[in-house]
Amino acid sequence: MTALETTRQAAAQRGKRLEYFTIAWNSLEGLVAVVAGTIAGSISLVGFGIDSFIEVTSGATLLWRMSVDANQQTRERNERLSIRVVGICFIALAVYVAYESVFDLIGRKAPEHSLTGIVLACVSLVVMSILSRAKNRVASELGSAAMKADAKQTDFCVYLSAILLAGLLLNAVLGWWWADPVAGLVMTPIIANEGVQAVKGKACYCAGA
Repeated sequence: MTALETTRQAAAQRGKRLEYFTIAWNSLEGLVAVVAGTIAGSISLVGFGIDSFIEVTSGATLLWRMSVDANQQTRERNERLSIRVVGICFIALAVYVAYESVFDLIGRKAPEHSLTGIVLACVSLVVMSILSRAKNRVASELGSAAMKADAKQTDFCVYLSAILLAGLLLNAVLGWWWADPVAGLVMTPIIANEGVQAVKGKACYCAGA
């Protein structure tokens, strides 16, 4: 095995470990966010949690691509189908969050303060930023379009974490009840864009690995 092959293999293993961690983190993050959001009546927190669960499926698809040695044509067909299903889930989530956010604004439904949500958003902001940089490094070493696009998707999670944190803090510190549903509305186009790109077949998993 040449030095170049050894380096690529090591980078590929790091990429797999990053995906395993991403799946584990998003699973935990989603569970905490949905439970905390349901208790507080926070649509932005619930939406953030459901998005995390959908991201688990997306990450599992990329991990499968990196791990399974199957017929290329069959594999790519299955990838396109699975990622489009994920895309439809993102679009459905965007519609749900938009509907609930508008409903809460019209009904002046004030969510309770959520310290758990604030802590989660802060931790997620840090974790996802570190993950994005790590994935970008691996993508550069492998010359992988799939990993590069996955790093971009992790950047979307950073944006959602920042939006969530802003809404929760404004509600908790300043008592701006409307900040939570507005945060949900701001999240909507980001989530919807992920879904549309996936349905069109432009998601990272359809790119070359």
